[in-house]
Amino acid sequence: MTAALFCVFCHAALAQTSPIFVLNSLDASVSVIDPVTWKEVKRLPTGKEPHHLYMTPDEKSVIVANALGDTLTFIDPKTAGIQRTLRGVFDPYHLRFSPDMKWFVTAANRLNHVDIYRWDGSNIQLAKRVATGKTPSHIWIDSKSTTAYVSMQDSDELVAIDLASQTQKWRVKTGSLPADVYGTPDDRMVLVGMTGGDTVEVYDVSGKEPKLVKAIKTGAGAHAFRGAGDKRHVYVSNRVANTIGKIDLQTLELVDTYAAPGGPDCMEVLADGKLLLVSSRWARKLTVIDTATRKIVRQVNVGKSPHGVWTLDHAPR
Repeated sequence: MTAALFCVFCHAALAQTSPIFVLNSLDASVSVIDPVTWKEVKRLPTGKEPHHLYMTPDEKSVIVANALGDTLTFIDPKTAGIQRTLRGVFDPYHLRFSPDMKWFVTAANRLNHVDIYRWDGSNIQLAKRVATGKTPSHIWIDSKSTTAYVSMQDSDELVAIDLASQTQKWRVKTGSLPADVYGTPDDRMVLVGMTGGDTVEVYDVSGKEPKLVKAIKTGAGAHAFRGAGDKRHVYVSNRVANTIGKIDLQTLELVDTYAAPGGPDCMEVLADGKLLLVSSRWARKLTVIDTATRKIVRQVNVGKSPHGVWTLDHAPR
């Protein structure tokens, strides 16, 4: 590691005080990483096949969705202690809160439905189970908390669901194996990663019907998104190409590419935006990338098939 990289890395580590959580999908566990020593300090048990996690709107809990366990595990984001386990949530593969804190939505990947729950600040109550296309994968909710956009992995579709009525607004065919979904700050555009291809498809969703406006070539296996924290750029992991792309949301162009070995999947950006954390799915590691130099500064050993990554000390969403 060069002196310059070392200085940036140490500065970010000192600014980071909360633990980093990495889901190990095939170990049914969460690796807890100390952000100063960059060592795994403990491993928390979860239900079967945890894939994604999300923080409650008040940031008092990190919720781990255990797809095959039909449970949600609540973890304290500061102490890394398990708070509680909520049972009877069927196949929660992906999860998302609405910005207004009223709705909690899960995608049942193997059961082909989306569950919409009311959220009262501490508990969930099922409002509607919405039948979808084949293999609902990832969810995005607009800034007004009105619409949930859900990708259908195996029927190659993007579906829009009205949250107030819990009914489908529209559905549109996409490219191969659509995965993560990400909306622009003005809610006009929705980006969808094509894991079966090498592009991010961009849809104009401002009208009654969606319109494909662009396909941004980012790399083979375009999969997951994470905002850079500046309200202008978003990162996309390209799992087959072993790269991370950086997209300008104003120009809808790819503006940078980072090497990320081992099947990059989910990402997190630390609070100052200087370090990008990536789960290397096939290498059983958390990869840490300096966003200024585009260099890998560290890799941390975790469990089998690491997937979701999260920390309380994150860049603005």
